[in-house]
Amino acid sequence: MNRITISLCAALLAVAASSASAQQPATVHRIGIVNPDRILNESAPALRALERIKAEFAKRESELAGMADQARRIHAELEKGGITMAEADRKRRERTLQEMDQEFQRKKRSFDEDLAERRNRSMLEITEQADKAIRAVAQREKFDLIMREAVFASPRIDITDKVIAELGGGAKPAAK
Repeated sequence: MNRITISLCAALLAVAASSASAQQPATVHRIGIVNPDRILNESAPALRALERIKAEFAKRESELAGMADQARRIHAELEKGGITMAEADRKRRERTLQEMDQEFQRKKRSFDEDLAERRNRSMLEITEQADKAIRAVAQREKFDLIMREAVFASPRIDITDKVIAELGGGAKPAAK
């Protein structure tokens, strides 16, 4: 066959294929969007995790607050009466204040690291639970695609409330 015949056959096949596809009904795809920040802030598992973390770290937080108050009192004493204090007493209090500050900084750093690690572990667990809930909603309501975030999404396709309900409820959504 010559080139013109091959081109003509290809063009006829393309026209036939396009007319055949035009006769098939259009498929409607269901798309949903989920706001992960709302899930991590409003869902029941997230709220329970937050309460557990607060309770778990309350004692250490209170201890740090006590150390900070004690350091402030010593600093105020030095500011108020440092000039009239005996040199040895003033140096002893300054040294005590410096040691307290170092100990406070060490404990605060350890507290912050432990708290961040605990929060990250909890958020990972909640994210895994949310993924299961998202899949359940998607299968039940026959979604074709669910995305986690978007620059813009119509409220019609936002299924965050359904996912939060699937997770066992949560805080009331903020007024929009």
